[in-house]
Amino acid sequence: MGADDDATPATVPDREAIRSLVDSPADAGTVVWHREDLRIADNPALAAAAAGSDRILPLFVFDPAFYGDRGAACDARIAFLHDCLRDLDRQYHDVGAPGLTYAHSDPIEALGRFVDAGWDVVATRSVTGRYGLRRDERARNEMGVELVDGDGLVRDADRPRREWKAAVESWLAADPYDWDPRDVAVERIGSGAGPNAEPGPDHGDSFVPTPEAVTAAYDVAPEKSMVPEGGRAAGRDRLESFTARIGEYPGSISSPVDARGGTSGLSPHLRFGCLSVREVHRYVDEHAPDGRGKSMFVSRLFWNRHYRQKLVDWPGWLEEAVNPVYAGFNRERRDPELVAAWTAGETGFPMVDASMRCLRETGWLNFRMRALCASFYFHILQQPWRIGADHFYKHLIDADAAINYTQWQSQCGLVGRPGLRLYNPRKQVRDQDPDGEFVKRWIPELDPLPAEHLDRPEHAPLAVQAECGVEIGGEYPYPVVDFEAAREEFKRRYYDAAPAAAARLADEPIARRASLSGGFGAARAIAEEHGVDAAGETDSGSAGSADGRGHQTDLSAFDGTD
Repeated sequence: MGADDDATPATVPDREAIRSLVDSPADAGTVVWHREDLRIADNPALAAAAAGSDRILPLFVFDPAFYGDRGAACDARIAFLHDCLRDLDRQYHDVGAPGLTYAHSDPIEALGRFVDAGWDVVATRSVTGRYGLRRDERARNEMGVELVDGDGLVRDADRPRREWKAAVESWLAADPYDWDPRDVAVERIGSGAGPNAEPGPDHGDSFVPTPEAVTAAYDVAPEKSMVPEGGRAAGRDRLESFTARIGEYPGSISSPVDARGGTSGLSPHLRFGCLSVREVHRYVDEHAPDGRGKSMFVSRLFWNRHYRQKLVDWPGWLEEAVNPVYAGFNRERRDPELVAAWTAGETGFPMVDASMRCLRETGWLNFRMRALCASFYFHILQQPWRIGADHFYKHLIDADAAINYTQWQSQCGLVGRPGLRLYNPRKQVRDQDPDGEFVKRWIPELDPLPAEHLDRPEHAPLAVQAECGVEIGGEYPYPVVDFEAAREEFKRRYYDAAPAAAARLADEPIARRASLSGGFGAARAIAEEHGVDAAGETDSGSAGSADGRGHQTDLSAFDGTD
Protein backbone atom coordinates (compact mmCIF):
# COMPACT_ATOMS: atom_id res chain seq x y z
CA MET A 1 0.00 0.00 0.00
CA GLY A 2 1.31 3.38 -0.94
CA ALA A 3 4.83 4.40 -1.72
CA ASP A 4 8.06 3.94 0.15
CA ASP A 5 8.35 5.97 3.29
CA ASP A 6 9.73 9.19 1.85
CA ALA A 7 9.79 11.86 4.55
CA THR A 8 7.33 14.70 4.02
CA PRO A 9 7.64 17.72 6.35
CA ALA A 10 4.89 17.84 8.97
CA THR A 11 2.51 20.74 8.62
CA VAL A 12 0.45 20.49 11.81
CA PRO A 13 0.87 20.52 14.70
CA ASP A 14 3.69 22.96 15.24
CA ARG A 15 6.28 21.88 17.78
CA GLU A 16 5.39 24.98 19.78
CA ALA A 17 1.75 23.92 19.93
CA ILE A 18 2.47 20.57 21.56
CA ARG A 19 2.30 20.57 25.35
CA SER A 20 5.76 19.66 26.63
CA LEU A 21 5.84 16.97 29.31
CA VAL A 22 9.61 16.69 29.40
CA ASP A 23 9.93 18.71 32.56
CA SER A 24 6.85 17.16 34.19
CA PRO A 25 7.57 13.43 34.42
CA ALA A 26 4.70 12.91 36.85
CA ASP A 27 2.26 14.37 34.32
CA ALA A 28 2.04 11.48 31.84
CA GLY A 29 0.45 11.89 28.46
CA THR A 30 -0.25 9.44 25.65
CA VAL A 31 -1.03 10.01 22.01
CA VAL A 32 -3.65 7.59 20.66
CA TRP A 33 -2.60 7.11 17.06
CA HIS A 34 -5.74 6.17 15.13
CA ARG A 35 -5.19 4.37 11.84
CA GLU A 36 -7.90 1.82 10.99
CA ASP A 37 -9.57 1.64 14.41
CA LEU A 38 -11.79 4.65 13.81
CA ARG A 39 -14.02 4.33 16.87
CA ILE A 40 -13.85 5.07 20.60
CA ALA A 41 -15.77 1.96 21.73
CA ASP A 42 -14.02 -1.40 22.14
CA ASN A 43 -10.75 0.22 21.11
CA PRO A 44 -7.79 -1.52 22.80
CA ALA A 45 -5.30 1.29 22.17
CA LEU A 46 -7.61 3.98 23.53
CA ALA A 47 -8.46 1.87 26.59
CA ALA A 48 -4.77 1.21 27.27
CA ALA A 49 -3.89 4.88 26.92
CA ALA A 50 -6.69 5.99 29.23
CA ALA A 51 -5.71 3.41 31.84
CA GLY A 52 -2.07 4.43 31.90
CA SER A 53 -2.03 8.21 31.50
CA ASP A 54 -3.40 11.36 33.04
CA ARG A 55 -4.11 12.80 29.62
CA ILE A 56 -4.57 11.47 26.10
CA LEU A 57 -4.47 13.11 22.69
CA PRO A 58 -6.27 11.35 19.81
CA LEU A 59 -4.33 11.79 16.55
CA PHE A 60 -4.83 10.91 12.90
CA VAL A 61 -2.02 11.45 10.42
CA PHE A 62 -2.82 12.03 6.76
CA ASP A 63 0.02 10.14 5.12
CA PRO A 64 0.97 11.52 1.66
CA ALA A 65 1.93 7.98 0.63
CA PHE A 66 -1.76 7.08 0.49
CA TYR A 67 -2.78 9.97 -1.76
CA GLY A 68 -2.37 10.98 -5.38
CA ASP A 69 -0.38 8.87 -7.79
CA ARG A 70 1.49 7.26 -4.91
CA GLY A 71 -1.62 5.79 -3.32
CA ALA A 72 -3.36 2.47 -3.98
CA ALA A 73 -6.93 3.48 -3.18
CA CYS A 74 -9.65 4.88 -5.40
CA ASP A 75 -11.00 8.31 -4.51
CA ALA A 76 -14.28 6.81 -3.29
CA ARG A 77 -12.47 4.78 -0.63
CA ILE A 78 -10.54 7.85 0.45
CA ALA A 79 -13.83 9.77 0.71
CA PHE A 80 -15.25 6.93 2.81
CA LEU A 81 -12.21 7.21 5.11
CA HIS A 82 -12.78 10.94 5.44
CA ASP A 83 -16.41 10.27 6.40
CA CYS A 84 -15.11 7.94 9.09
CA LEU A 85 -12.75 10.61 10.43
CA ARG A 86 -15.49 13.21 10.68
CA ASP A 87 -17.61 10.66 12.52
CA LEU A 88 -14.72 9.76 14.86
CA ASP A 89 -14.30 13.44 15.68
CA ARG A 90 -18.02 13.56 16.56
CA GLN A 91 -17.65 10.48 18.76
CA TYR A 92 -15.08 12.29 20.88
CA HIS A 93 -17.28 15.39 21.04
CA ASP A 94 -20.22 13.25 22.14
CA VAL A 95 -18.36 12.24 25.32
CA GLY A 96 -17.30 15.79 26.09
CA ALA A 97 -13.84 15.60 24.52
CA PRO A 98 -12.51 18.25 22.15
CA GLY A 99 -12.03 15.89 19.19
CA LEU A 100 -9.23 14.72 16.90
CA THR A 101 -5.89 16.32 16.23
CA TYR A 102 -4.80 16.02 12.60
CA ALA A 103 -1.35 16.02 11.04
CA HIS A 104 -0.18 15.75 7.44
CA SER A 105 3.23 14.14 7.03
CA ASP A 106 5.20 10.96 7.13
CA PRO A 107 3.66 9.47 10.31
CA ILE A 108 7.08 8.95 11.90
CA GLU A 109 7.81 12.66 11.49
CA ALA A 110 4.54 13.61 13.17
CA LEU A 111 4.90 11.12 16.00
CA GLY A 112 8.47 12.25 16.57
CA ARG A 113 7.29 15.74 17.50
CA PHE A 114 5.16 14.30 20.29
CA VAL A 115 7.83 11.90 21.47
CA ASP A 116 10.35 14.76 21.61
CA ALA A 117 7.88 16.62 23.80
CA GLY A 118 7.68 13.74 26.28
CA TRP A 119 4.51 12.02 25.08
CA ASP A 120 4.08 8.28 24.81
CA VAL A 121 2.34 6.92 21.72
CA VAL A 122 0.05 3.91 21.53
CA ALA A 123 -1.77 2.37 18.56
CA THR A 124 -3.70 -0.79 17.84
CA ARG A 125 -1.50 -3.27 16.05
CA SER A 126 -2.48 -3.34 12.39
CA VAL A 127 -2.82 -6.38 10.17
CA THR A 128 -0.89 -5.14 7.19
CA GLY A 129 1.96 -5.73 4.79
CA ARG A 130 4.25 -3.83 2.45
CA TYR A 131 4.34 -0.15 3.37
CA GLY A 132 2.18 -0.45 6.48
CA LEU A 133 4.38 -3.16 7.96
CA ARG A 134 7.53 -1.11 7.43
CA ARG A 135 5.80 1.98 8.86
CA ASP A 136 4.81 0.14 12.04
CA GLU A 137 8.27 -1.34 12.47
CA ARG A 138 9.78 2.14 12.20
CA ALA A 139 7.23 3.53 14.65
CA ARG A 140 8.05 0.88 17.21
CA ASN A 141 11.82 0.85 16.72
CA GLU A 142 12.47 4.57 16.19
CA MET A 143 9.70 6.19 18.23
CA GLY A 144 8.99 3.57 20.87
CA VAL A 145 5.33 3.36 19.84
CA GLU A 146 3.44 0.71 21.78
CA LEU A 147 1.42 -1.48 19.40
CA VAL A 148 -1.44 -3.05 21.31
CA ASP A 149 -3.05 -6.37 20.44
CA GLY A 150 -6.74 -6.81 20.94
CA ASP A 151 -8.20 -8.07 17.68
CA GLY A 152 -8.54 -11.72 18.70
CA LEU A 153 -5.65 -12.89 16.53
CA VAL A 154 -2.81 -15.12 17.71
CA ARG A 155 0.66 -13.59 17.54
CA ASP A 156 4.14 -14.70 18.50
CA ALA A 157 3.08 -18.35 18.83
CA ASP A 158 4.94 -21.33 17.39
CA ARG A 159 1.65 -22.94 16.34
CA PRO A 160 -0.83 -20.06 15.87
CA ARG A 161 -3.56 -22.38 14.57
CA ARG A 162 -3.44 -24.61 17.64
CA GLU A 163 -6.79 -24.15 19.42
CA TRP A 164 -7.34 -21.09 17.22
CA LYS A 165 -11.12 -21.39 17.14
CA ALA A 166 -11.26 -21.53 20.94
CA ALA A 167 -9.06 -18.43 21.17
CA VAL A 168 -11.30 -16.47 18.81
CA GLU A 169 -14.44 -17.65 20.59
CA SER A 170 -12.98 -16.54 23.92
CA TRP A 171 -12.15 -13.13 22.50
CA LEU A 172 -15.61 -12.73 21.01
CA ALA A 173 -17.20 -13.56 24.35
CA ALA A 174 -14.94 -11.23 26.36
CA ASP A 175 -16.05 -7.82 27.56
CA PRO A 176 -15.21 -4.98 25.16
CA TYR A 177 -12.30 -2.67 25.88
CA ASP A 178 -13.63 0.27 27.81
CA TRP A 179 -12.55 3.65 29.12
CA ASP A 180 -14.20 6.46 31.02
CA PRO A 181 -13.65 9.94 29.53
CA ARG A 182 -14.34 11.39 33.01
CA ASP A 183 -11.20 9.75 34.36
CA VAL A 184 -8.73 11.20 31.87
CA ALA A 185 -8.11 14.58 30.30
CA VAL A 186 -8.57 14.48 26.53
CA GLU A 187 -6.58 17.10 24.67
CA ARG A 188 -6.60 18.40 21.14
CA ILE A 189 -4.29 20.72 19.28
CA GLY A 190 -6.33 23.28 17.38
CA SER A 191 -6.69 23.09 13.64
CA GLY A 192 -5.23 26.52 13.06
CA ALA A 193 -1.79 26.53 11.49
CA GLY A 194 0.94 27.78 13.74
CA PRO A 195 3.49 30.43 12.82
CA ASN A 196 5.92 27.86 11.39
CA ALA A 197 3.45 25.78 9.40
CA GLU A 198 4.97 24.53 6.17
CA PRO A 199 3.42 24.46 2.70
CA GLY A 200 0.90 21.72 2.07
CA PRO A 201 0.66 19.40 -0.94
CA ASP A 202 -0.70 22.20 -3.09
CA HIS A 203 2.55 24.11 -2.46
CA GLY A 204 0.46 27.15 -1.62
CA ASP A 205 0.00 28.94 1.66
CA SER A 206 0.16 27.26 5.05
CA PHE A 207 -1.82 24.03 4.94
CA VAL A 208 -4.18 23.03 7.75
CA PRO A 209 -5.00 19.33 7.45
CA THR A 210 -8.64 18.41 7.89
CA PRO A 211 -10.64 15.89 5.85
CA GLU A 212 -12.01 18.76 3.78
CA ALA A 213 -8.63 20.39 3.24
CA VAL A 214 -6.91 17.13 2.33
CA THR A 215 -9.73 16.31 -0.08
CA ALA A 216 -9.18 19.63 -1.82
CA ALA A 217 -5.39 19.50 -1.72
CA TYR A 218 -5.21 16.09 -3.39
CA ASP A 219 -8.18 16.71 -5.66
CA VAL A 220 -10.07 13.73 -4.28
CA ALA A 221 -13.07 13.51 -6.60
CA PRO A 222 -15.07 10.29 -6.12
CA GLU A 223 -16.88 9.16 -9.25
CA LYS A 224 -18.37 5.89 -8.01
CA SER A 225 -22.07 5.56 -7.31
CA MET A 226 -23.99 3.70 -4.59
CA VAL A 227 -21.09 4.12 -2.14
CA PRO A 228 -22.26 3.85 1.49
CA GLU A 229 -21.69 6.59 4.02
CA GLY A 230 -18.68 6.03 6.21
CA GLY A 231 -18.52 6.24 9.98
CA ARG A 232 -19.78 4.50 13.07
CA ALA A 233 -23.27 5.97 13.02
CA ALA A 234 -23.91 4.72 9.50
CA GLY A 235 -22.38 1.35 10.40
CA ARG A 236 -24.63 0.96 13.44
CA ASP A 237 -27.68 1.75 11.32
CA ARG A 238 -26.67 -0.94 8.84
CA LEU A 239 -26.02 -3.46 11.60
CA GLU A 240 -29.44 -2.93 13.16
CA SER A 241 -31.23 -3.03 9.81
CA PHE A 242 -29.45 -6.19 8.69
CA THR A 243 -30.02 -8.00 11.97
CA ALA A 244 -33.76 -7.40 11.66
CA ARG A 245 -33.80 -9.20 8.28
CA ILE A 246 -31.01 -11.71 8.84
CA GLY A 247 -33.31 -14.60 7.97
CA GLU A 248 -33.12 -13.50 4.31
CA TYR A 249 -29.33 -13.61 4.30
CA PRO A 250 -28.72 -17.21 3.10
CA GLY A 251 -30.85 -16.73 0.02
CA SER A 252 -29.25 -13.42 -0.89
CA ILE A 253 -25.52 -13.97 -0.92
CA SER A 254 -24.97 -15.58 -4.33
CA SER A 255 -27.02 -13.46 -6.70
CA PRO A 256 -25.30 -10.14 -7.44
CA VAL A 257 -28.72 -8.45 -7.52
CA ASP A 258 -30.04 -9.91 -4.26
CA ALA A 259 -26.71 -9.50 -2.48
CA ARG A 260 -26.72 -5.72 -2.94
CA GLY A 261 -29.50 -5.35 -0.38
CA GLY A 262 -29.55 -8.78 1.22
CA THR A 263 -26.07 -8.91 2.72
CA SER A 264 -25.00 -6.83 5.69
CA GLY A 265 -23.06 -4.12 3.83
CA LEU A 266 -20.81 -3.89 6.89
CA SER A 267 -17.52 -4.84 5.24
CA PRO A 268 -16.22 -1.26 4.70
CA HIS A 269 -17.18 -0.31 8.27
CA LEU A 270 -15.32 -3.34 9.61
CA ARG A 271 -12.35 -2.64 7.33
CA PHE A 272 -11.90 0.87 8.79
CA GLY A 273 -12.80 -0.21 12.31
CA CYS A 274 -15.89 1.98 12.66
CA LEU A 275 -17.34 -1.13 14.29
CA SER A 276 -15.36 -3.94 15.84
CA VAL A 277 -15.95 -7.54 14.80
CA ARG A 278 -16.60 -8.33 18.45
CA GLU A 279 -19.38 -5.78 18.87
CA VAL A 280 -21.01 -6.87 15.61
CA HIS A 281 -20.90 -10.48 16.81
CA ARG A 282 -22.36 -9.53 20.19
CA TYR A 283 -25.17 -7.47 18.68
CA VAL A 284 -26.16 -10.23 16.27
CA ASP A 285 -25.92 -12.86 18.99
CA GLU A 286 -28.19 -10.87 21.30
CA HIS A 287 -30.70 -9.52 18.79
CA ALA A 288 -30.95 -11.92 15.84
CA PRO A 289 -33.30 -14.91 15.95
CA ASP A 290 -31.63 -18.30 15.88
CA GLY A 291 -31.52 -19.88 12.46
CA ARG A 292 -29.43 -20.44 9.37
CA GLY A 293 -29.06 -16.74 8.63
CA LYS A 294 -27.58 -16.03 12.04
CA SER A 295 -25.22 -19.01 12.02
CA MET A 296 -24.07 -18.26 8.49
CA PHE A 297 -23.31 -14.63 9.26
CA VAL A 298 -21.48 -15.52 12.48
CA SER A 299 -19.35 -17.96 10.51
CA ARG A 300 -18.39 -15.13 8.15
CA LEU A 301 -17.05 -13.18 11.11
CA PHE A 302 -14.81 -16.15 11.90
CA TRP A 303 -13.62 -16.21 8.29
CA ASN A 304 -12.85 -12.49 8.60
CA ARG A 305 -10.52 -13.32 11.50
CA HIS A 306 -9.16 -16.34 9.62
CA TYR A 307 -7.94 -14.32 6.65
CA ARG A 308 -6.47 -11.64 8.87
CA GLN A 309 -4.67 -14.36 10.81
CA LYS A 310 -3.12 -15.52 7.54
CA LEU A 311 -1.50 -12.14 6.94
CA VAL A 312 -0.28 -12.01 10.54
CA ASP A 313 1.31 -15.42 10.05
CA TRP A 314 2.99 -14.46 6.77
CA PRO A 315 2.98 -10.89 5.40
CA GLY A 316 4.24 -12.20 2.06
CA TRP A 317 0.68 -13.01 0.96
CA LEU A 318 0.63 -9.60 -0.70
CA GLU A 319 3.84 -10.13 -2.61
CA GLU A 320 4.45 -13.69 -3.75
CA ALA A 321 2.76 -17.04 -4.26
CA VAL A 322 2.42 -19.02 -1.06
CA ASN A 323 3.58 -22.20 -2.74
CA PRO A 324 6.96 -21.77 -4.48
CA VAL A 325 5.94 -24.28 -7.15
CA TYR A 326 3.41 -21.73 -8.44
CA ALA A 327 5.67 -18.70 -8.16
CA GLY A 328 5.50 -16.76 -11.41
CA PHE A 329 2.67 -18.90 -12.78
CA ASN A 330 1.15 -17.15 -15.85
CA ARG A 331 3.87 -14.49 -15.77
CA GLU A 332 5.20 -15.37 -19.20
CA ARG A 333 1.67 -15.13 -20.62
CA ARG A 334 1.07 -11.55 -19.60
CA ASP A 335 -1.00 -9.84 -22.28
CA PRO A 336 -1.81 -6.16 -21.66
CA GLU A 337 -4.73 -6.32 -24.08
CA LEU A 338 -6.37 -9.18 -22.18
CA VAL A 339 -5.81 -7.40 -18.86
CA ALA A 340 -7.31 -4.21 -20.29
CA ALA A 341 -10.36 -6.09 -21.59
CA TRP A 342 -10.89 -7.65 -18.16
CA THR A 343 -10.54 -4.39 -16.22
CA ALA A 344 -12.84 -2.56 -18.63
CA GLY A 345 -15.51 -5.26 -18.68
CA GLU A 346 -15.03 -5.96 -22.38
CA THR A 347 -14.16 -9.69 -22.46
CA GLY A 348 -17.30 -10.90 -24.24
CA PHE A 349 -18.38 -12.92 -21.19
CA PRO A 350 -21.37 -10.96 -19.83
CA MET A 351 -21.31 -12.03 -16.18
CA VAL A 352 -17.61 -11.20 -15.91
CA ASP A 353 -18.03 -7.91 -17.76
CA ALA A 354 -21.07 -6.82 -15.74
CA SER A 355 -19.19 -7.61 -12.52
CA MET A 356 -16.07 -5.73 -13.54
CA ARG A 357 -18.08 -2.68 -14.57
CA CYS A 358 -20.03 -2.84 -11.32
CA LEU A 359 -16.74 -2.99 -9.39
CA ARG A 360 -15.33 0.00 -11.24
CA GLU A 361 -18.49 2.09 -10.90
CA THR A 362 -19.60 1.18 -7.34
CA GLY A 363 -16.57 -0.27 -5.56
CA TRP A 364 -18.44 -3.40 -4.51
CA LEU A 365 -19.17 -6.96 -5.61
CA ASN A 366 -20.64 -9.86 -3.71
CA PHE A 367 -18.28 -12.70 -2.86
CA ARG A 368 -19.36 -15.08 -5.64
CA MET A 369 -18.81 -12.47 -8.34
CA ARG A 370 -15.42 -11.53 -6.90
CA ALA A 371 -14.45 -15.20 -7.04
CA LEU A 372 -15.81 -15.55 -10.58
CA CYS A 373 -13.80 -12.58 -11.85
CA ALA A 374 -10.61 -13.77 -10.16
CA SER A 375 -11.08 -17.29 -11.51
CA PHE A 376 -11.74 -16.05 -15.03
CA TYR A 377 -8.72 -13.74 -14.93
CA PHE A 378 -6.25 -16.35 -13.69
CA HIS A 379 -7.64 -19.62 -15.02
CA ILE A 380 -9.10 -18.56 -18.38
CA LEU A 381 -7.24 -15.41 -19.40
CA GLN A 382 -4.17 -16.94 -17.68
CA GLN A 383 -2.74 -13.64 -16.50
CA PRO A 384 -0.41 -12.92 -13.52
CA TRP A 385 -2.39 -12.84 -10.28
CA ARG A 386 -0.86 -9.74 -8.68
CA ILE A 387 -2.12 -7.41 -11.43
CA GLY A 388 -5.68 -8.60 -10.90
CA ALA A 389 -5.45 -8.51 -7.12
CA ASP A 390 -4.05 -4.98 -7.18
CA HIS A 391 -6.90 -3.85 -9.45
CA PHE A 392 -9.46 -5.20 -6.99
CA TYR A 393 -7.61 -3.59 -4.09
CA LYS A 394 -7.67 -0.21 -5.78
CA HIS A 395 -11.38 -0.20 -6.56
CA LEU A 396 -13.03 -1.96 -3.60
CA ILE A 397 -14.42 0.37 -0.95
CA ASP A 398 -14.02 -2.44 1.59
CA ALA A 399 -10.53 -3.38 0.36
CA ASP A 400 -8.74 -5.16 3.19
CA ALA A 401 -5.25 -6.26 2.26
CA ALA A 402 -5.50 -9.42 4.38
CA ILE A 403 -8.76 -10.53 2.83
CA ASN A 404 -8.20 -9.37 -0.75
CA TYR A 405 -4.79 -10.90 -1.38
CA THR A 406 -5.30 -14.12 0.56
CA GLN A 407 -8.62 -14.67 -1.21
CA TRP A 408 -6.99 -14.05 -4.58
CA GLN A 409 -4.24 -16.55 -3.90
CA SER A 410 -6.73 -19.10 -2.59
CA GLN A 411 -9.06 -18.61 -5.55
CA CYS A 412 -6.23 -18.86 -8.06
CA GLY A 413 -4.95 -22.05 -6.45
CA LEU A 414 -1.52 -20.77 -5.43
CA VAL A 415 -1.47 -22.49 -2.04
CA GLY A 416 -1.20 -26.05 -3.31
CA ARG A 417 -4.40 -27.49 -1.85
CA PRO A 418 -6.15 -30.10 -4.01
CA GLY A 419 -8.72 -29.02 -6.55
CA LEU A 420 -9.56 -25.78 -8.30
CA ARG A 421 -12.48 -23.43 -7.75
CA LEU A 422 -12.82 -22.79 -11.46
CA TYR A 423 -16.04 -20.91 -12.21
CA ASN A 424 -17.94 -21.14 -15.48
CA PRO A 425 -19.12 -17.59 -16.31
CA ARG A 426 -21.90 -18.84 -18.58
CA LYS A 427 -23.28 -21.09 -15.85
CA GLN A 428 -23.22 -18.19 -13.45
CA VAL A 429 -25.49 -16.18 -15.74
CA ARG A 430 -27.99 -19.02 -15.85
CA ASP A 431 -27.80 -19.72 -12.12
CA GLN A 432 -27.47 -16.26 -10.61
CA ASP A 433 -29.04 -13.88 -13.15
CA PRO A 434 -31.55 -15.88 -15.20
CA ASP A 435 -33.66 -12.82 -16.00
CA GLY A 436 -30.63 -10.77 -16.99
CA GLU A 437 -31.28 -7.99 -14.50
CA PHE A 438 -27.65 -7.67 -13.41
CA VAL A 439 -26.13 -8.14 -16.86
CA LYS A 440 -28.46 -5.63 -18.50
CA ARG A 441 -27.98 -3.10 -15.69
CA TRP A 442 -24.22 -2.97 -16.26
CA ILE A 443 -24.04 -3.82 -19.96
CA PRO A 444 -26.77 -1.62 -21.45
CA GLU A 445 -25.66 -2.50 -24.98
CA LEU A 446 -27.09 -5.99 -24.31
CA ASP A 447 -30.36 -4.72 -22.86
CA PRO A 448 -32.45 -5.45 -26.01
CA LEU A 449 -31.19 -9.04 -26.22
CA PRO A 450 -33.59 -11.71 -24.87
CA ALA A 451 -32.41 -13.10 -21.51
CA GLU A 452 -32.01 -16.64 -22.87
CA HIS A 453 -29.08 -15.44 -24.98
CA LEU A 454 -27.19 -13.56 -22.25
CA ASP A 455 -25.05 -16.52 -21.20
CA ARG A 456 -23.56 -16.70 -24.73
CA PRO A 457 -24.60 -13.64 -26.73
CA GLU A 458 -22.20 -14.53 -29.55
CA HIS A 459 -24.44 -17.56 -30.22
CA ALA A 460 -27.57 -15.46 -30.61
CA PRO A 461 -28.88 -15.99 -34.16
CA LEU A 462 -28.09 -13.14 -36.50
CA ALA A 463 -31.81 -12.68 -37.10
CA VAL A 464 -32.34 -12.15 -33.36
CA GLN A 465 -29.43 -9.72 -33.23
CA ALA A 466 -30.82 -7.78 -36.20
CA GLU A 467 -34.31 -7.68 -34.72
CA CYS A 468 -32.98 -6.44 -31.36
CA GLY A 469 -30.47 -4.04 -32.84
CA VAL A 470 -27.61 -5.77 -31.02
CA GLU A 471 -24.51 -6.61 -33.04
CA ILE A 472 -22.09 -8.94 -31.29
CA GLY A 473 -18.64 -7.97 -32.47
CA GLY A 474 -19.80 -4.38 -32.78
CA GLU A 475 -21.14 -2.64 -29.67
CA TYR A 476 -20.35 -5.71 -27.57
CA PRO A 477 -17.28 -7.83 -28.29
CA TYR A 478 -16.91 -11.47 -29.18
CA PRO A 479 -15.25 -13.53 -26.42
CA VAL A 480 -11.58 -12.62 -26.17
CA VAL A 481 -10.65 -16.29 -25.67
CA ASP A 482 -12.17 -19.69 -26.39
CA PHE A 483 -13.40 -20.65 -22.92
CA GLU A 484 -13.24 -24.44 -23.25
CA ALA A 485 -9.83 -24.47 -24.92
CA ALA A 486 -8.36 -22.01 -22.41
CA ARG A 487 -9.78 -23.99 -19.47
CA GLU A 488 -8.33 -27.26 -20.70
CA GLU A 489 -4.95 -25.66 -21.39
CA PHE A 490 -4.82 -24.12 -17.92
CA LYS A 491 -5.82 -27.38 -16.25
CA ARG A 492 -3.04 -29.26 -18.01
CA ARG A 493 -0.46 -26.70 -16.97
CA TYR A 494 -1.75 -26.42 -13.41
CA TYR A 495 -2.17 -30.12 -12.72
CA ASP A 496 1.25 -30.91 -14.12
CA ALA A 497 2.62 -28.90 -11.21
CA ALA A 498 0.01 -29.93 -8.62
CA PRO A 499 1.77 -33.00 -7.14
CA ALA A 500 4.97 -31.05 -6.55
CA ALA A 501 2.99 -28.17 -5.04
CA ALA A 502 1.08 -30.47 -2.69
CA ALA A 503 4.34 -32.09 -1.63
CA ARG A 504 5.82 -28.71 -0.67
CA LEU A 505 3.11 -28.32 1.99
CA ALA A 506 5.04 -30.90 4.00
CA ASP A 507 7.81 -28.30 4.41
CA GLU A 508 7.24 -26.46 7.66
CA PRO A 509 8.12 -22.99 6.28
CA ILE A 510 5.60 -23.45 3.46
CA ALA A 511 2.99 -24.85 5.85
CA ARG A 512 3.48 -21.77 8.02
CA ARG A 513 2.94 -19.56 4.99
CA ALA A 514 -0.24 -21.37 4.02
CA SER A 515 -1.66 -20.92 7.53
CA LEU A 516 -4.38 -23.50 6.93
CA SER A 517 -7.24 -23.53 9.39
CA GLY A 518 -6.30 -27.10 10.29
CA GLY A 519 -2.72 -26.15 11.08
CA PHE A 520 0.37 -28.12 10.14
CA GLY A 521 -1.58 -31.37 10.37
CA ALA A 522 -3.84 -30.30 7.52
CA ALA A 523 -0.83 -29.28 5.42
CA ARG A 524 0.93 -32.61 6.03
CA ALA A 525 -2.24 -34.54 5.19
CA ILE A 526 -2.50 -32.77 1.83
CA ALA A 527 1.15 -33.50 1.09
CA GLU A 528 0.76 -37.19 1.96
CA GLU A 529 -2.46 -37.69 0.01
CA HIS A 530 -1.87 -35.51 -3.03
CA GLY A 531 1.88 -35.16 -3.30
CA VAL A 532 2.04 -37.84 -5.99
CA ASP A 533 -1.34 -37.83 -7.73
CA ALA A 534 -2.88 -34.54 -8.85
CA ALA A 535 -6.24 -33.64 -7.38
CA GLY A 536 -9.51 -33.24 -9.22
CA GLU A 537 -11.23 -30.07 -10.29
CA THR A 538 -14.28 -28.43 -8.77
CA ASP A 539 -16.22 -26.84 -11.62
CA SER A 540 -19.55 -26.31 -9.91
CA GLY A 541 -19.08 -22.64 -9.14
CA SER A 542 -19.14 -23.40 -5.44
CA ALA A 543 -17.42 -20.88 -3.22
CA GLY A 544 -16.07 -23.75 -1.18
CA SER A 545 -13.95 -23.18 1.86
CA ALA A 546 -10.71 -21.35 2.18
CA ASP A 547 -8.80 -24.48 3.13
CA GLY A 548 -10.71 -27.19 1.32
CA ARG A 549 -12.22 -28.49 4.57
CA GLY A 550 -15.91 -27.71 4.21
CA HIS A 551 -17.94 -24.61 3.43
CA GLN A 552 -17.55 -21.06 4.62
CA THR A 553 -20.53 -21.58 6.91
CA ASP A 554 -18.89 -24.52 8.66
CA LEU A 555 -16.95 -23.60 11.80
CA SER A 556 -15.58 -27.14 12.11
CA ALA A 557 -12.94 -26.00 9.62
CA PHE A 558 -11.28 -24.21 12.54
CA ASP A 559 -11.16 -27.19 14.89
CA GLY A 560 -7.57 -28.12 14.06
CA THR A 561 -5.28 -28.69 17.02
CA ASP A 562 -1.84 -28.58 15.39
